[in-house]
Amino acid sequence: MTAPKTNERPGTRATLRQFPMSATKARVVLDLIRGEDVQSAREILAGTTREAARVVDKVLASAVANAVNNDGLAAEELYVSACYADEGITMKRFSPRARGRAGRIRKRTCHITVIVSRLDDEALERLRAERSSQAAASRARRVASSRRRERPAREAAPVEADEVETDEVDVDEVDVDEVETDEVDVDEVETDEVDVDEVETDEVETDEADESPEDEASESDETVAEATEESH
Repeated sequence: MTAPKTNERPGTRATLRQFPMSATKARVVLDLIRGEDVQSAREILAGTTREAARVVDKVLASAVANAVNNDGLAAEELYVSACYADEGITMKRFSPRARGRAGRIRKRTCHITVIVSRLDDEALERLRAERSSQAAASRARRVASSRRRERPAREAAPVEADEVETDEVDVDEVDVDEVETDEVDVDEVETDEVDVDEVETDEVETDEADESPEDEASESDETVAEATEESH
């Protein structure tokens, strides 16, 4: 049984015509994604550094969009059933060479076609099981890496918490002592004021003591004068 012709293959297709690239360069990239599911093909193209990978990725996205919008298929159930590049027109140019000769330049073009189809039930089940196992493995790796990162921080956390608590207690005690000493200073100031009052009372008493001997002296002088007058 002969294989169907290229233009008669079943599936949803997208074609880019007259792209300025040789078909040989495009075929190198197309060989990488032939037979792969859409998700794997997109990942392969994302990791390919050739210029044709960017163009083929756009053609593949267009084919998937045609299958989803026109044929009502699910994007995760598709695979690249066929992809090929045909030669387009070749523009001929020349460059001047020595002795009046001309060097030929061929600017080649190509037509890139990508066809996507739905996977059969067995392949679809196998693909789903493989993706679920990969997702579980990746999740386990992420959990293990996060636990390894959190372990040193968890071990250092209690020590830091104790230090912070002791610092807070020390600060509180210092504040309380300062407040108490300030209150004591206020009391001392009040006692100083009392001392000042006492000093003032002492001065008044000393003034009164100073005045009483003079009065006694004046009284004694008067008695002496009276006695002399009586004697005369």
